[in-house]
Amino acid sequence: MYRVANRAAHRAATRAVNRTDSRGYTLVELLVVVTILGLAGALVIPQMDQAGVLRSQAAMRTIIADITFAQADAVAMQEQRAIIFDPANNGYTVNEVLDATTFQPLVDLRSSSGTGEYRMTISRESYGNVQMTGAEFDGTDQMLVFDEFGAPVGAAGSNAPSAGGAITLQDDFFDFTITLEPFTGRVIASKVER
Repeated sequence: MYRVANRAAHRAATRAVNRTDSRGYTLVELLVVVTILGLAGALVIPQMDQAGVLRSQAAMRTIIADITFAQADAVAMQEQRAIIFDPANNGYTVNEVLDATTFQPLVDLRSSSGTGEYRMTISRESYGNVQMTGAEFDGTDQMLVFDEFGAPVGAAGSNAPSAGGAITLQDDFFDFTITLEPFTGRVIASKVER
């Protein structure tokens, strides 16, 4: 009987000790949690600063995609296509070339109705308010023209090869350049930190 009572007292004492231990955290546990939170913060905060750069790069990728679309559409339809850049309004239109001086904007299939003109403005919030600072092809022109083979040409209605050109963009931290090579129409993008 003495042993049974002794065991019961021992169990009660053990439970009381365990209850007091489970009421708080040790200093080591707190230091581990604080260290993990500090490391997570050190990794996440620099990534948040790059969100604006990613938006700017999205603008650049959109322009490149539209150049590639115009080039492919010229080949598919066996007609000239022109992209007319408008740096003053921070945008451009993708057009069908009817003759040397007449252009008709293509239908933008990205719109829900499929009836809008193929116009793009890149100053929207989703593009980080990137500014188009210039667009120059063949020396002075703000128009990029592809012939029916997808090669850049010097002017609408012409078959003379283009000398190439570039589009320049700017955000708060970087200057972006989209270069179009002559003859091949290869597009090259680059970024320079200011």
